[in-house]
Order: sequence, then C-alpha cells, then structure tokens
Amino acid sequence: MLGDELKQTIQRAYSQVLENKQHKPRWGQRLMIAEIAKLLSSVQFADEGDSAAEAPFCVIEAGTGTGKTLAYTLAVMPIAQALGKKVVISTATVALQEQIVYRDLPDIQQHSGLHFSFSLAKGRSRYVCLSKLDNVLIDANQNKATLPLYPDEIRPQVDAQSIEIYHSMLEALASNSWEGDRDSWSQQVDDAQWYGVTSDRNQCTGRRCENVTQCSFFKARENLHNADCIVTNHDLVLADLALGGGAILPDPAETIYIFDEGHHLPGRALSHFTHTCRLRGSAKWLEQLQKMSSGMSKQLAVLKGLQKPLEQVPSLAEELRQYTSLAQPVVESVLEQAKKSSADERSQGHRFPHGVVPEQLKELAVELAARYGRLVDLLSRLHKDLGEELEDEFCEVPKTELEGWYAALGQLLMRAEAMYGLWLKYTITSKSGLPEARWIAVIDSGGFIDYELCCSPILAAEQLRKSLWNRCYAAVVTSATLTALGSFSRYGMQSGLPERSVYKQVPSPFDYQNAASLHVPSMPCEPNQPDLHTETIIEMLPSLVSEDEGTLMLYSSRRQMQDVYAGLDDGLKAKVLMQGDRSKMELLRRHCELIDQGKGSIIFGLASFAEGVDLPGKYCTHVIIAKIPFAVPDDPVEAALAEWISAGGGNPFMEIAVPDAALRLVQASGRLLRSETDYGKITLLDRRIVSKRYGKAILDSLPPFRREIA
Repeated sequence: MLGDELKQTIQRAYSQVLENKQHKPRWGQRLMIAEIAKLLSSVQFADEGDSAAEAPFCVIEAGTGTGKTLAYTLAVMPIAQALGKKVVISTATVALQEQIVYRDLPDIQQHSGLHFSFSLAKGRSRYVCLSKLDNVLIDANQNKATLPLYPDEIRPQVDAQSIEIYHSMLEALASNSWEGDRDSWSQQVDDAQWYGVTSDRNQCTGRRCENVTQCSFFKARENLHNADCIVTNHDLVLADLALGGGAILPDPAETIYIFDEGHHLPGRALSHFTHTCRLRGSAKWLEQLQKMSSGMSKQLAVLKGLQKPLEQVPSLAEELRQYTSLAQPVVESVLEQAKKSSADERSQGHRFPHGVVPEQLKELAVELAARYGRLVDLLSRLHKDLGEELEDEFCEVPKTELEGWYAALGQLLMRAEAMYGLWLKYTITSKSGLPEARWIAVIDSGGFIDYELCCSPILAAEQLRKSLWNRCYAAVVTSATLTALGSFSRYGMQSGLPERSVYKQVPSPFDYQNAASLHVPSMPCEPNQPDLHTETIIEMLPSLVSEDEGTLMLYSSRRQMQDVYAGLDDGLKAKVLMQGDRSKMELLRRHCELIDQGKGSIIFGLASFAEGVDLPGKYCTHVIIAKIPFAVPDDPVEAALAEWISAGGGNPFMEIAVPDAALRLVQASGRLLRSETDYGKITLLDRRIVSKRYGKAILDSLPPFRREIA
C-alpha cells in the first residue's frame, strides 16, 4: 500500500502547483495521478511478497488538455525516489522531448516543491563528432574526397556551403556557444551535411579518441548517471534494449518507464526489427569492400596481427558478390510471375504470401547468410583489434589514420550485420505462431532499377514483451489516442502488454458540445469514386472556408491534395499553403503570420499534419478532413497481418482497418481544440461515416462534438 507520507507528498505537490499557478483542479488529471500512484504502490507491495498484487503496467488514455506531464511526474517522482528507482520518460518526437526538458519539468520543480534532477538523453547521431569535423575540414583543405563506403549512397565531395557551415560549427564549439547538438544548431543543415560530421556506435572510438574530453556526446552522457529522471525518445529506449539494456540508459530492472505518445511505441519497435537489402547496391558495395580491404592491408602492413584476417576479406567479398548476382535473376523471375498474376498492371513489387520464400531464393539465402556471418566475424575481429591498437601509444601507425580506419571498419561492420540479418531471415520459414512479412520492392536508384528485399515482423508484441515488459520494474503508457472504437484491444495486440495490465480512460477538460461541431455535408458521391470525389471537393471548398479564418485541410492521398489544389480558382489558391512546397516549420510559421495579419490561411496537409501539429486559438478554427483516413492497402506489413488474421477466421477489415482509421480520425480531429478556450468546427467530406455500417462505430468513437449531419 502507498504510505501516508508519500500520499501526502503527492497531494501537497499537486495543491502547490494549483495554488501557485492559480489553476483549477482537473478531474482527469486527478484520476491519472491516483491510477499511477496505485500502480506503483502495487509493485512495491508485490516486492514484499503479495502474489495478488496487480501487474506493474498501466495504460492511460488522457485527452488533450488533461495535463499528462504534470500528472505522471507528480505521481511517479516521489515514489521512484522512495524506492531508489530511476525514471525514464520516453517520447516519440523531439518537440515533446524538448518541451518536457526545457519547459514542463522546470515549471513543475518551481511550483510543486518537489526536488529531483533530470537530464536529456539523445542518440549519438544527434551530436557532432569533433574528430570527423576536423577530418572533413582537413580533407577539404587538401582537396580530398571522403572514402565512398557505400557506392549506392555515395555523397558528393563537400561543397563550399557545407565547408562554411562546418567552420561555423567548429568556431561555435571553440567559443562554447554551442554544445554540439543538432537540434540546437541555429542554421539549416540537411541530412547529407550532418551525417558527414556525426558518428554511430561502431564508428566511435569512445574513450580512446583524442577529442574525448571535448566530445559533445560524452559530455551529455555524463549527466545521465546522477539524474533521477532521464527524458529520451522511443528509438533510444529500443536501441538500449537491443544492446541488452543498461548500455545507454539505466538498467531496465531498476527503471520506471513512462511512454508519452505511447501509441507510437509498437510502430517504432517494428521499424527496429525490419531488415532490408538492395541487390545492386550490395554488389557494388562488395566490390568497394574488396578494394578498400586491399588498401587497408597496405596502409596497415606494419600491424602484423591484422594481416591474416584482412587477407581473407577480398575473397569472401567476391564469393558474396557472385551469390548476390545469382539472386538478381531469381528475384526478377519472381517479380515477372507476380506481375502476370496481379490484377494491378502498375504493381512493381511483390509480397510473399504468408511470408514463404520460394525454394530457389531460400537456397541462395542460406549460402549468403553463411558467408555474411563469416564476414561479420572477420570485420568484428578487425574492428576489435584496431581498437586495441588505438590504445597502444607506441603504435607505428599515426593515431589519426587509425581512427579513420576504425570508423570506416565500423561502418562496414554495421552494413555487413544488416545484410546478415536480412539473409538469415530469408532462410527461416515459420512453422507456427506469427509469420514474418517478406517482400520485394522495386527501387529507382539514380536512374538504375534495384531490388530491395525486406523482412519485418507483422507485430512487435513478442519482441516488446521479451525485451521490455518482462524486464522493467514498471511502466506507464499514455497518449491522447490509445483506444480504437472505444477499446484498448488493438493496442494490447500491437504492444504485447501482459493481460493483467491496467487500462484506463480519463476525461478531457474540454467542453466538446459547446466548443466545437462536427459537420458532414450532403455530397453526391463517396471516396470510392476518387475523381468525382475530388471534383466535388473543388466545387464545395469555396463555400466551406472563410476568408479570414485559420483552416487546416487534411488529405489521405497526396495525389488528391495536389489535384484539389490544381482545380481551385486563383483567389482561393493564393490562400493555400501546401505541404511539400516548403518545410513543415516554415509552412506553419507562414500560416500563423498570415493569421496574425488578419488575412486568413489554409494549410493543405497529409498524415504528418494530422498529429503533433499545435495551432491553438485563432490559428485553427476549422479542420476539414477529405475522407476517413483508411491505411494505404498496399503496405506489405499491414497486408501480411490481414492475411494472418484471415487465415485464423477473422475479419481484417473490421479488426484492423476500421479501428486504425477511427484512431487516425480522432487524431486528425484533435487538431482543432488545443486548449479549454479554443473553439471551431470539423468538416468531414466522407458520407461513409453515416452510410456504412462501420461508420456509426467510427462516429461514436470521436469526441462528443455537436453533430450537424446533412
């Protein structure tokens, strides 16, 4: 049971926040605090030997405006400190991560009377690597090109603009005006520029690096060990678990996790377990590996211990290249047969039904997996030995050269491990349980056609269960959108949470009935007539939007968005800011600027604008949704999941497509009301919400807006 002292600490902290900020208590927020505190006290009770204690997991759907961060922080921090446990708050987006660290937690500390330390944890790739930055600038001064490790991803020689940015970074680091974090760099840096001066686990020489005392990444890491609370992201949590847990973040067994934006966790986990391999790109990479290993052997000839494994690399790379070339005609034959049997003439790729790979391709996969396994062993040994040479102060090879080769070997090892993972997955046929989704995608790579072989679990449930839920002390999952059609069952299936987990919905403080209305106008067609539906939207739009209001119009299809825009008259078109024409940040900034000027503005956006976009008050008083956001039917993982459900006698449309569409519609509708003072309307241009049997279920899953249905 939760002790009286801890109860009083939490209650006192909440009362102080309300008093100091002159806020009224929110019923949903109080329920959330109570539910989390109850969960953690049950874990403590279980530690004392009560077999009837509840499972240490709770899933809380808390609507926009509940004040989730305050609720889980006040409930968790006092109990975690009393138990001697660490707290990890994990989010899906950098924006929320930084909001929690730089705004929410300092505000809670200031007004609650609670005392706890916290730190921000980001992946290594978010920080500049000083050694790489130095080397790039030295190479640029000597007019050298960076070693092309991946021929299908070769970067051009560093241009003058990039050199100017890199010099600015170096000066900012030297003057202590920048901490080396990409997210705090004031200038625009594209991915190619940034990846040239950042590192990853395999490239980094760690404590052996001559720049380690100035390393931005290690400076940031030093703060983690002593912090009571660490704020990070789902990807870093999953990466830490993949390394065994406790490698980057605290030991899972000593950690209470809070997954904010928790509806993203299963999807992020799926991406971590997805393997891919491009045939043409791999063949070119293997050719480059042969040349590179020969060059490395010459330059490191004085290091006798490296010579034997280095001599084995070229012949092994040649074997792999030959087997890869044999795979290409097999893949082309599979695609040709698939195209003949497909009703869609535009179909390019192919998904293997039930994940079963043809025998000929499977036989090649066995040969490739065995050889890639040997290559991984060789490169791992070389990488380890070269790391040991870096620690030898009497090594005959200059340290800067060793560091360059160490980083290059790290990249090669990571690539080889990825190839080994893919081909190994293609050797396995699931006899029971969940099948893997396996498919071939056709890629246009710089004007050349390449074939990408892919493999992914259809659900991340088992992986999350083994690596996270079975190992952590306790966990809280929260989001504004965790239920689908009013049920947590879809999320439970995706996440693999134990059956005894506690699920709770807490009410939003918004007065939906009086603040907002849902309009479903009369229309002569439904979206299953795409051309007519688009024409109808073009005709209706001038009468739907007001000249001076902030409007967000959301589309499920880029093509429809572009066609509607092209069909508008010039006057209305001038008010539209369309996704893709400029960066998301710039588009939102321009929209708010126009609203502030009283001119009105309409954003045309896709799925990325249906979630995580915050346009409070006058910036968004009208959300228009072109159609119910059903998933694209050709997603291979979703198709494989649907196939598995059908094979078990289920109905994938009702069990997957409808619940997921309902969830996306709730997220899209959530762009309207961002605070208790907001108001406006939502217009849905899809009559299926009232004409189809499943429509009523979707309609009833929406917040209780005032309905105006023609």
